[in-house]
Amino acid sequence: MLSNFFVALGGVVPLFCLMAVGVFIKRSRLLTEEELLHVNRMVFQVFFFFMMFYNIYVSDPGTAFQPELMLFGAGGVLLTALVFGIIVCRIEADNARRGPMIQAIFRSNFVLMGIPLISNIFGDAALAIPTMMVAAIVPLYNVLGVLVLETFRGGRFDLLPILRGVLMNPMIMGAIAGALCRLAELPIPAPVLKPVAQIAAATTPVALIILGASFRGGSFRKHLRQLAFCLVSRLILVPAIMLTLAIALGFRGVELVTLVAIFATPCAVAGFAMAQQMRADAELAGNCVVYSSALSCFTIFGWVFLLKTLELF
Repeated sequence: MLSNFFVALGGVVPLFCLMAVGVFIKRSRLLTEEELLHVNRMVFQVFFFFMMFYNIYVSDPGTAFQPELMLFGAGGVLLTALVFGIIVCRIEADNARRGPMIQAIFRSNFVLMGIPLISNIFGDAALAIPTMMVAAIVPLYNVLGVLVLETFRGGRFDLLPILRGVLMNPMIMGAIAGALCRLAELPIPAPVLKPVAQIAAATTPVALIILGASFRGGSFRKHLRQLAFCLVSRLILVPAIMLTLAIALGFRGVELVTLVAIFATPCAVAGFAMAQQMRADAELAGNCVVYSSALSCFTIFGWVFLLKTLELF
């Protein structure tokens, strides 16, 4: 029991230590808001590209490609969006809040917090599987996010520009480039591959520090009921349902923890930015990100500890 506790602790604590460094940077005013925005853009456009490229390039395609896992993950996200979309429409009348609520429930911080969680538990050698899952989950998040927010603001859902945007996403571009080089067995000289590996290794720490520095508190009293529903759904109900189904279908080990990374991590930071751009309730979306991230240090620990205790990984 004690060893299981330390495995769970080892998976969660490093994430929040890095985020705490980011909070310290923000409170110490070592970065201005504008500088923070530029660093965040750099991490997204450059670091994530190299991380995806390197993890896929050095992976074993036979091990990394898990069609059943990808199908379950994508199907689970679609099912979550559909079921909780219906529930949200029943309990919330304001369209400006409906979109952010649905997105907060189905869209997780899989890349920023989920992949490091798997690395902390299994080591970097196990990252091929969750990295491959990014290629299935991130495009789905983007398409569903725009669909939901456009629907509730009365806008027009145009699929082609969305798909174009998905393909231009640095994570997807890095994954495609890495897969093509791997399939073509293109040799990359060691002096070139080494800095790529160093950038890939730096991606998670820098991204989590920036995430911590980006946190903003906000007033939640006027949407406390909606916020509470999103937090309970995102951190407890969704993982309880999806992980139970995953266990019943026989997923174990790194595959099961990859599903924890998809379904039990907090609301995605991108949800706040999208709500701002598409004239939804950005304050509710921002509070979902902030408070789910804070509470997830306890809930993720709980899910990992439970699964480890049940000897499922």
